[in-house]
Order: sequence, then C-alpha cells, then structure tokens
Amino acid sequence: MATMIDLEGELREGSGKRSARRARREGKAPAVLYGAGRPARMLSFSSEILNRRLEDPTFRSRVLNIRVGDKSQPAIVKDVQRHPSRNAVLHIDLQRVRDEETIRMGVPITLLNVEASPGVKMGGSVSHLLNELHIICLPKDLPEQIEVDLAEVELDEMLHLSDLDIPEGVAVNERIHGATDHPVVSIALRRVAEVDEPDEDEELLDEEAEAEAAEGEEAPAEEESSGEG
Repeated sequence: MATMIDLEGELREGSGKRSARRARREGKAPAVLYGAGRPARMLSFSSEILNRRLEDPTFRSRVLNIRVGDKSQPAIVKDVQRHPSRNAVLHIDLQRVRDEETIRMGVPITLLNVEASPGVKMGGSVSHLLNELHIICLPKDLPEQIEVDLAEVELDEMLHLSDLDIPEGVAVNERIHGATDHPVVSIALRRVAEVDEPDEDEELLDEEAEAEAAEGEEAPAEEESSGEG
C-alpha cells in the first residue's frame, strides 16, 4: 500500500443543508465520515487544502489518515461533489476502513513510456480507452494506480484487461462478474476521411443540366425580340 495521506479536519455542528452552507461560507468543505459499524460523523476540511489534494489523480485511490483533534482513523474517498461552474468542493463522503475488511475502489490507469512506444514513433496515436479500473482488495494491498507500459507496444496493437499486470492481492471487479475482456489502450494511425471525387459521367450530366438551364433562361428574351419586329 502507498503511504497514507494525512488530512486534518474538524467536527461540524449539526447536519443538513444549513450546516453545509455555514461551512462553505467559512471556506471549508463539508464532509461525512461513516462505516466500520460506527456512527456517522459530520466533518469539515479546509477547501483550499482539499482542492490542492484533489489535483493529484491518485488522491481518490489512497487510504487517508483522517485526523480530528488528537484522534485519527483510516478512510477512503467514496464520493466528491463539485460545484458545476466553480472549482469548489460542495461535499465529500469518506468511508472508514478496517485492516481485515476488503474495500471496493476505482483506481486510475496510468500510461508509461508513451513516447518510447514503437507504434508512436511510427506516427501512431494513443487512444486511452479505459481510464479507471474497479478493484477489490484489503487496504494494505490498495495500489495508487494501475500502470500500463507502452514501451513495446507496436502500431495497430491493442492491450486488454487480460494484458495488465495486476498487483498481488488485488482482484479486478470486471473479471469477477465475468465481463468481457475490455480494451484498455490502442495505438493506430489517424484515419483521414476520404472525399468522394465525382466521376466523368456525373460531371458530364452536370454540364448538360447547366446548359439546358441556361437555354431555358434565354428563350423568353428571344421570343420578346421576335415579337417587336
């Protein structure tokens, strides 16, 4: 397991929208900590610190050491609600974890050695088809991320779930439920859409149609001139 991240918070009075709004006005992000057979606790964290932590893509796949006063307990992030237009956390859900109980998490899939890939060197473009992997493991076995090395991936090659190097003690949720072998990443040349060129017969028909239209426009003028004589 990766090193735990310390996150210092404080108890929040009350619950519901009024309590959450009060916390936000004070520059804090409201949170709830629950699980492990214990009562839920209403907490709040510095919005500035929390936003900075969330910039790290592995933050949501790490075991956090939640510190409140002189007490601490391990927990994981279960949900983060963000403001639709501002870079602000509206609410965060945290779940306590126990060493002996498995947890279900989504961990990011990170691509390594992209530029070193033979397929990329030949002009191929990388398509990251699966960005997150849902896993089941004990807290001690939780990986920050699943790494996919592209150093030997050729042009027109695709890697699937079965090609990934999954750490020991980690089960992939998709495999447990018998899902198909999902594609994870591929390298291929970008295809340029072809524009159909009109053939000679089509061009000839167009020219004839234009000529007939032109003759039709000139006919009334000729009739008028003959009538004046």
